[in-house]
Amino acid sequence: MALPTLLLLASASLTSAHFGIEYPPMRANTLGSSKNSSYSQWTNPCAGVPGNLTDRPITPWPLSGGGSLKLDLHHHWTYLFINLGLGPDVSNFNYTLTNPFWNETGNGTLCIPKLAVPADLPVTEGTQGSLQVVTVGDDGNALYNCADIVFRANATALGGDDCKSSPGVSYTEVGAAKVDTGNGSAAGGSGSGSGSKSAGAGSGVNLVALSSTVALAMVFVLGMSV
Repeated sequence: MALPTLLLLASASLTSAHFGIEYPPMRANTLGSSKNSSYSQWTNPCAGVPGNLTDRPITPWPLSGGGSLKLDLHHHWTYLFINLGLGPDVSNFNYTLTNPFWNETGNGTLCIPKLAVPADLPVTEGTQGSLQVVTVGDDGNALYNCADIVFRANATALGGDDCKSSPGVSYTEVGAAKVDTGNGSAAGGSGSGSGSKSAGAGSGVNLVALSSTVALAMVFVLGMSV
C-alpha cells in the first residue's frame, strides 16, 4: 500500500477516535478542522483551547439539579469522566459529576437529560463555569474537551427528541450495578429501557481492560480534582 494511503488511513483513525460535545456546545472545534491547528484533544485540560476566548459559546444551565449533556462518541467503549469548574476562566475542575467514573459502550450519541450536580454547589444566578469531559480508551490515553456554561434559574434541560442516545449506546457506573442508556434517569438513577445492559454483558466491553485500567482511571480522577 502506498505511503500516502497509509498516512490518510492513520489520520482518519485518529480523527474517529476523538469525540465531540454536542450540548452544551464545546468551547471550540477540536476535531481537526479548527482554524487554530494548535488545538488537540490530547492536551489537558481543554484540548489546548483557552478559557478566555471572546467568541466561545456560553450555554445557560439550570441553576439547581443539573442540566443536559450530549456527546458524540467514536469508540466501541470508553471510560468517561465529567468534571465541573466554577468561574469565568476555569483552570481547576474540582467537582466530579461522575463518581467514580463511567464505563460507556457503543459509538454514537450519548445524551444525559439531567446530569446531577452536588446539592451544595456554591452557585447563584449568573455564576459561570465549565464542564470538562475526559475519555480514556483501551490504550490508556486520555482525550479532553470543555464546554462553558452559565447558571440561570430559567434555563431548562433538553428533553424528548432533543436528548436521545443512539441504539446500543449506554453507560454503567463503575463499581455500581446501575445502568442507563441515557434516555432515562440521570447518573445515579435506576436503569431504563429494555436496551440497557451492564458493562459485563455486552460484547463491546473489555473486562480485562476494565480491571487493569481502574487504577489508572482513578489517577485521572484524583489528578483532575487537585
